[in-house]
Amino acid sequence: MGFRKKNKSPPVLSHEFVIQNHADMVSCVAMIILLGLMFEVTAKFAIMFITIQYNVTQSLDERAEQVNLYQYGPKDIATVFFYLLIAVILHALIQEYILDKMNRRLHLSKTKHSKFNESGQLAAFYLLSFIWGCSILTAEEFATNPTFLWEGYPHTHMVFQVKFFYICQIAYWLHALPELYFQKVRKEDIPRQLYYICLYVFHITGAYILNLHRLGLVLLVPHYLVELLFHASRLFYFSDENKQKGFTLWALLFIIARLLTLTLSVLTFGFGLPRAENQGFSLAKGNFNVLTIRMTCLAAICLTQAWMMWKFINFQLKKWREHSQSQASKKKAFSPKSKPHKKDLARVGSANGVVKSDDKASPRARKAKAS
Repeated sequence: MGFRKKNKSPPVLSHEFVIQNHADMVSCVAMIILLGLMFEVTAKFAIMFITIQYNVTQSLDERAEQVNLYQYGPKDIATVFFYLLIAVILHALIQEYILDKMNRRLHLSKTKHSKFNESGQLAAFYLLSFIWGCSILTAEEFATNPTFLWEGYPHTHMVFQVKFFYICQIAYWLHALPELYFQKVRKEDIPRQLYYICLYVFHITGAYILNLHRLGLVLLVPHYLVELLFHASRLFYFSDENKQKGFTLWALLFIIARLLTLTLSVLTFGFGLPRAENQGFSLAKGNFNVLTIRMTCLAAICLTQAWMMWKFINFQLKKWREHSQSQASKKKAFSPKSKPHKKDLARVGSANGVVKSDDKASPRARKAKAS
């Protein structure tokens, strides 16, 4: 990992060298971009990487003050690249100074060690994104006016917080792809992680490009809350296997989040956007309100929710089987041993020529005393 002191230095530019020092290399690239701000010749290129582009100033009729809004464009690729570098550095810092220290105390196996690192990184990201998304939604007052999801579409203008939120989201999930190599993720875990990483990149980028950032933000916040609860519960489970109550709450909220996602998606693509004033397709105006795109977006969301429910049902069945097997093994281990019957003892004794009886005054004892 980056920032870690190693006793033995691997060969330069070897796989092990890149894995151990990737955070230092990325830090150097980020520093070069920041140093570009110091010179007038390179400042205009460095600003394109660091600051949010496509600023538009508008004046509202009700107020005399002007409002700064933002659009998206090709230069956002440079901004995403820079914050991808920042995400790699922060990933290495969390791994080095938090997760590795916790792993040394817990003494986990290799399988649990990999899942613990994954849950630790995602829990930190989900917590930050959930708080950030809630702060944006409270400013938008979505709870009092749900129709803002489709009113005034296309929503080509965004406030700074919304655009920066999407830039950071796309950058984070893109940085997760090279982290599969940097973290030495096991081969059997790579397909599972690739699935959800690609789904995040596809849906978040789609909402950003199609000017559906309002709907995307509303759907991401409850989803991140459910995922935060799951990974936090898994962290507690790795520290103490008896702490499993969090999974029950997660299962309940998971189903509610899926129903909420489907409901809002159907309302937006099935009822809201078809009745909006601006209908048609125009790249220049950022308008994608046509039946084909609406049905494609709705189908993509529904298929994703169905896939997530399928994975959820399989996960619950697996947990139920493991629980039933553990309960059966405990019953076998703690079941009382069956005592032999008195008739069986008498048969064994008679076979050996010995008659056993609980009665102290048996006939043989009386004859022995009489003789």
